[in-house]
Amino acid sequence: MNSRQLVLGRIRAALGDTPATPVDVPREYRPAGSAAVDLDLLVHRLTDYRATVHRCADGEVAQVIDRFLGGRRIVIPPGLPRHWLPDTVAAVIDENLTAEQIAAVDGVVTAAAVAVAETGTIVLDADPDQGRRIISLLPDVHVCVLRADQVVASVPDALARVAPHRPLTWISGPSATSDIELNRVEGVHGPRQLHVVILPPA
Repeated sequence: MNSRQLVLGRIRAALGDTPATPVDVPREYRPAGSAAVDLDLLVHRLTDYRATVHRCADGEVAQVIDRFLGGRRIVIPPGLPRHWLPDTVAAVIDENLTAEQIAAVDGVVTAAAVAVAETGTIVLDADPDQGRRIISLLPDVHVCVLRADQVVASVPDALARVAPHRPLTWISGPSATSDIELNRVEGVHGPRQLHVVILPPA
């Protein structure tokens, strides 16, 4: 008898006789659509995660972006609405830019696929107005423009809106982690600053 057989034998002895029929596992998950959407809750969660939230009309997005990215060089996905960008930014379209080129810019502006009010999470799914995942991870500042009708109440609601085969990026606030002394460190795995611009429903 080798060590593997010995360990497995001890496990079998500890478990005793196994039931002949599979055990029913309760799956009383909360279904999609079981709660009302609370936009204020999303704002509260995002703010708690140290994101900055701006609420404005579609025609005011450029003014908001100008306040914290004006005069800077940014990367944008190919399908981003151009009227969101102020004339004061130098926008580089991501047409298979290298990681070094993306890391060299000051910020990124994207749209979003859906946002979860309960968890304060924004989901990107690589649509043309959101772009490749890498452009939302390397720049220091991420501006994400979101419509109010893209906000859902819970994670099941969000999963019902996205395609499972898409490359999904789930964002809850700026990138943050803790060092060995539990000191918060931002920007290690992504942008140090997250600005969320919330627009009225389409």
